[in-house]
Amino acid sequence: MSQVSISDAEWQVMNVIWDGQPLTAQEIVASLSAQTDWAPATIKTMLHRLVKKEVLTFEQQGNRYVYRSRAKRSACVKQASRAFLDRVFESEPGPLLAHFMQHTKLSAQDIAELRRILDEKER
Repeated sequence: MSQVSISDAEWQVMNVIWDGQPLTAQEIVASLSAQTDWAPATIKTMLHRLVKKEVLTFEQQGNRYVYRSRAKRSACVKQASRAFLDRVFESEPGPLLAHFMQHTKLSAQDIAELRRILDEKER
């Protein structure tokens, strides 16, 4: 996936698709209509935008459109994370991690996982 910016609303659309693909336009509209107050035309516009951004692909099956992701969720998360780090924390991961650790409730499991990752990074 090239450098593509996905809006917050488009993330909602993509999460529905990643969780259930392949999905018809009607299935996507039904799922998002249950979660949001978006009109079907709004959802279809976002699908069109995501196809144009080359994040989604579709095929026509009769009178239905079936959508699949062209981009892996992990690749999109990595790109969005990098953009956030660059924009908000001037590319410095230390302050970002400190901020989230200080301002987020962490479970014992979260803390253990962070320790494991930090120990790995130290080696």
